[in-house]
Amino acid sequence: MRNLRVNGDRLWQSLMDMARIGATAKGGSCRLAASDEDKLGRDLFVAWCRAAGLTVTIDRIGNIFARRRGRNEDLPPIITGSHLDTQPTGGRFDGVYGVLAGLEVIRALDDAGIETEAPVEVVVWTNEEGARFAPAMVASGAFAGVFDVNEALKAKDLDGKVFGEELARIGYAGATPVGGRAIGAAFEAHIEQGPILEAEDRTIGVVTGVQGIRWYDVRIDGMEAHAGPTPMTMRKDAMVAAARVIAAADAAAKGHAPHGRATCKVVDVAPRGSRNTIAGHVYLTIDMRHPSGAALDAMDAELRAQASAAEAECGVAIAIETIWTSPPVAFDPACVEAVRAATTTLGLSNKDMVSGAGHDSCYVARVAPTAMIFVPCEKGISHNEVENAKKEHLEAGCNVLLHAMLERANAGA
Repeated sequence: MRNLRVNGDRLWQSLMDMARIGATAKGGSCRLAASDEDKLGRDLFVAWCRAAGLTVTIDRIGNIFARRRGRNEDLPPIITGSHLDTQPTGGRFDGVYGVLAGLEVIRALDDAGIETEAPVEVVVWTNEEGARFAPAMVASGAFAGVFDVNEALKAKDLDGKVFGEELARIGYAGATPVGGRAIGAAFEAHIEQGPILEAEDRTIGVVTGVQGIRWYDVRIDGMEAHAGPTPMTMRKDAMVAAARVIAAADAAAKGHAPHGRATCKVVDVAPRGSRNTIAGHVYLTIDMRHPSGAALDAMDAELRAQASAAEAECGVAIAIETIWTSPPVAFDPACVEAVRAATTTLGLSNKDMVSGAGHDSCYVARVAPTAMIFVPCEKGISHNEVENAKKEHLEAGCNVLLHAMLERANAGA
């Protein structure tokens, strides 16, 4: 089986066919979770799976499991997959590559007439991005028991639409219970979403783990006042305090270089539209990341200390709420070795690395031996319509996935 390969042209065509669903003006894709576009993408994937003779089941939170039988159906399946939902201005490869690489693995096995000892499954995890319904990775998290399914299904988007109701509307609120499925091993192929592999001219990232992530909602309450008559010393300016909080998050990440990360993104200021009124209220979000849990704790403490100082200096009230935590993850050594061995078999350049982004594998790793495979993306750009990856790199990563899954599916046979 050392010479077994996937069909790179077929994989690429599948990716391009999927990219047409929710296609954007700059060449990307927009398929928000439980949207009409998400339904069309799911429908296409399910049709491909059924054409390949796979058995498709859908759980209550919309996760799709497409199963290829093994010689021993009593063995837990070897699974692979990712997500089909995108950011509002997303690319053609983030998530979807992992799903369609899994489908291509199965097609390649069918082409070669290979029967695996354990069953093989391709999974589509629902709402990985968290762009429409927070938090991110909610369905894989529910599968792993991190989130309560009923509570997760109550999440609302900015228009007040309910996650569970939207899943039902598009026909993907399944009847199968969430979680409780035995898994022999799990793999996820993904574009790197960073610049390291391209910069070092490596084809494969052997992902040993994922850095920790914390999401914060920050509410700052000051007092509106006229911009002209109000002396600087008498102001309770929520915007000035927000600037200090943002700077504090940035400093905390830079103080834990080179792996610290901090991003302040969503900012809502009240009153809106008045440039000559001091800001009375500010809402903002913070995303902090680090591979070390201890470093994340330290960054958190530094952020809160500086926010407390800003609170006193600016005469405002600052509330920082941690709304989501994804601890650092170390992947299963045997699965990581299966990926590394596959790169050796295929003669591909590789690099051990820790993922900077969160993935469904973070939660799957809590209930199954798990590993990930990275391939380069152009200039490290992702969550962007211009996101791009080379056909030969995508094919190479899929071949690594094929051989790693085969090794695990036939282990002990």
